[in-house]
Amino acid sequence: MTSNERVIDVTDLRRVYGDGKRGSFEAVRGVSFSVGRGELFALLGTNGAGKTSTVELLEGLAAPAAGQVRVLGHDPHTARARVRPRIGVMLQEGGFPAELTVAETVRMWAGCTSGARPVGEALESVGLTRRAKVRVKQLSGGEKRRLDLALALLGRPEVLFLDEPTTGLDAEGRQETWNLVRALRAEGTTVLLTTHYLEEAEELADRLAILHQGRIAAQGTVAEVVAAQPSHVSFELPDGYFVGDLPPLDRLGVTGHEIDGRLVRLRTGELQRTATELLVWARDAGVALHRLDVRGASLEEAFLRIAQDAKERDAGAQGTPKTPDVRTEEMAA
Repeated sequence: MTSNERVIDVTDLRRVYGDGKRGSFEAVRGVSFSVGRGELFALLGTNGAGKTSTVELLEGLAAPAAGQVRVLGHDPHTARARVRPRIGVMLQEGGFPAELTVAETVRMWAGCTSGARPVGEALESVGLTRRAKVRVKQLSGGEKRRLDLALALLGRPEVLFLDEPTTGLDAEGRQETWNLVRALRAEGTTVLLTTHYLEEAEELADRLAILHQGRIAAQGTVAEVVAAQPSHVSFELPDGYFVGDLPPLDRLGVTGHEIDGRLVRLRTGELQRTATELLVWARDAGVALHRLDVRGASLEEAFLRIAQDAKERDAGAQGTPKTPDVRTEEMAA
């Protein structure tokens, strides 16, 4: 954490849609995490994983079915009057009066915000100064997201909730938003971010959690989450060779492998050792390894693997057999 002070503290959080009986749906199932002051914490997950349902509880928009939420030391739902002036919220979609200009929209919002920034400063911070007199209905999707962000920042929040903040932005707009978020964090603003862009989480997050079906499947720094996943070495078997002709895979540090025709994909927790031993074998055997690809684990690979593992566990619990696309062999631990 950036600070020992827990600005957001979530313990065994649960959210149920419906009456809690037959036909109800539990969207958040025992989520726990904390966020320190000045830290950026990212919530990742596929559609329906529970990200927005979790964030809405943190924003005080609903009461949890069970568990506890504290934002700035208070329950954001029951103590909303204390918490709301100190937080900023950028929703996935903002509802703006279409006929108002950008400046009029910010001015209207500022009238409901304690200690609001000047309108010009708010627009400048998100690059909308030149669009101040344009009606909201004439803005592009990316410009509307910038306006959303300007309103979230009006009250100089201590805690900022960003729900998919760069959806609809072009590459330049995304980079500008990232720079603004970095500057806010450097000033001590605590940020909770949900995003579908894994690159965004890699660039910005101090720590993150990956949600799957309402539960946290992995949590930690980007490096910690990635390190828990294997690296890969793939190559095409030389003509006349089979996997059994390779050096013993456990000697290479391989934890498992997959075969798809002549293509071999090795999983390893010791990438340098595996790649070195394999190349030495190829040299001594006088063969070339075509389509050789050596790569460390990435957040994208970690995310996909965690999601797939969680689905397979769910399928196993329901008695659904797993049908692999390729032949897979796991090495003994």
